[in-house]
Amino acid sequence: MRVSVVFALLLLAGMVFAEPGSSARPGGIVFVDVGPVSSAAPVVEYEGKRVLVLKGETQWTAAVGVPLDASIGELSITSSDGRSFAVDINEHSYREQRLTIKNQSYVTPDQEQLDRVAKERVIIDNSLNNWREQDLESISLAAPVEGPRSSSFGLRRFFNEQPRSPHKGMDIAANKGTPIVAPKGGIVTATGDFFFNGNTVLLDHGQGFVTMYCHMSEIDVEYGQTVAAGERLGAVGATGRVTGAHLHFGTYLNGTAVDPAILLGQ
Repeated sequence: MRVSVVFALLLLAGMVFAEPGSSARPGGIVFVDVGPVSSAAPVVEYEGKRVLVLKGETQWTAAVGVPLDASIGELSITSSDGRSFAVDINEHSYREQRLTIKNQSYVTPDQEQLDRVAKERVIIDNSLNNWREQDLESISLAAPVEGPRSSSFGLRRFFNEQPRSPHKGMDIAANKGTPIVAPKGGIVTATGDFFFNGNTVLLDHGQGFVTMYCHMSEIDVEYGQTVAAGERLGAVGATGRVTGAHLHFGTYLNGTAVDPAILLGQ
């Protein structure tokens, strides 16, 4: 049986384990032991992209972000010593969300706005896909702002009844001006006033682990700045495509959006 084959591969190539709150599903994270720490950290890849590797007490562990559009079935990663690791990805249903946007340009942008969005997408993608060597022992995060956390990640969204891409972050409700702080130390790799995202900051924590903060009323950091955990990044706002003040908080591994609730321990 296929399940038996996958299980046998895992026994031979390494053990798969789940941290509390993690999930082998589209938009989730899978953790795979990829070798003893007595050896050098292996280079691990998934779909041609480097994967973050954590140093544990006895094992190097790969933390793989699973894309929202990943096929249900087997996910495979490879390490620099030629080994392969297979994990079953489970089916997961996300709800739908229907929002009314008063400014129609945020639903059907004109060509000038589309050109702006394309340029901003390059800036964002460069930050999300940047690889910076950094030793990491954990990817758990503190909350960047206090407030009710929505379970909006992965929602299939409709703006004014028109379908759009799934929501790739968590919305945290807070009043305008509420401080936003870094949930983990890192380097600011992009800031700007973007068409859809409004005032935005991207923070690189190393090894392709990136967090994003959108719709801010103000930005208090600048490109290239090193920030410590708990340091102020800016404040909650309602800039860009929004229906009210909140923080859109995005978390990314290997260039892939993953559910922030996993990393926040929610």
